[in-house]
Amino acid sequence: MKTITATNLARNLRRVLDRISVDGQDLVIERNHRQVARLIPGPARQTAVEALGDVYRTLSPDAAATWEADSRSGRWRGSRLDKGIRDPWRS
Repeated sequence: MKTITATNLARNLRRVLDRISVDGQDLVIERNHRQVARLIPGPARQTAVEALGDVYRTLSPDAAATWEADSRSGRWRGSRLDKGIRDPWRS
């Protein structure tokens, strides 16, 4: 576990937070050579694409068709999907 002084943290907060989010390590904050706090990284997050990326491998064709039909029906939160697959890179 790495340590940092409170003064150094105050002077470099953005850089320190970036390092914590990338490294995923706890950071001990010291003042007058005593531990006063510890920063820990937040929970890992996933995008919807990352979370659902392997769904096509685990669903049977019938389950996939049912899931698609339910998604298009708009039963959840009043949203509806357009028919067909949209190319996100096409403008």
